[in-house]
Amino acid sequence: MKRFALRNLRLRPGEEHQETVTLEHEPFLLGGQRYEVVPPQTPADLVVQRTTGGDVFILRFAAALEGPCVRCLGEARATVEVDATEYQDASPTAPPELRSDYCADSELDLGSWARDQIGYELPEQILCRPDCAGLCGVCGKNLNDEPHEHEETAVDPRWAALEALLDDS
Repeated sequence: MKRFALRNLRLRPGEEHQETVTLEHEPFLLGGQRYEVVPPQTPADLVVQRTTGGDVFILRFAAALEGPCVRCLGEARATVEVDATEYQDASPTAPPELRSDYCADSELDLGSWARDQIGYELPEQILCRPDCAGLCGVCGKNLNDEPHEHEETAVDPRWAALEALLDDS
């Protein structure tokens, strides 16, 4: 479900509507890498509460993203728990901070809201495991599979002056 029609709800102030909806997720592009929500359709709990001045929307769901590890480019998985709340003032002249970006023309854009909330909940780095060693900076091999070290390489003579400054300090 991408959009939820609000016009069909006949709520009075103090009443709420609860429903389980199915969200359809599109792939994410993060740092030039593609991450898929697995499975692409997830159930979510949607609550619409009517207040005297507007509507409160609550969306709760869990999602898992799969894609490359940012250190070794192996398979990685990140799981997020979303518990989001939005408010939409009933007055069309209400200030922007009292209006939801996801509510327009009596419809709630669940697809955009869910996507943004997944993005907010993601960890800073999506890793295959917490102690991922990454790739070797010299040969590019995966250090998780083949831990190794290279003999010290000769310094490029163009960097010799900077190397001397480092040695002095």
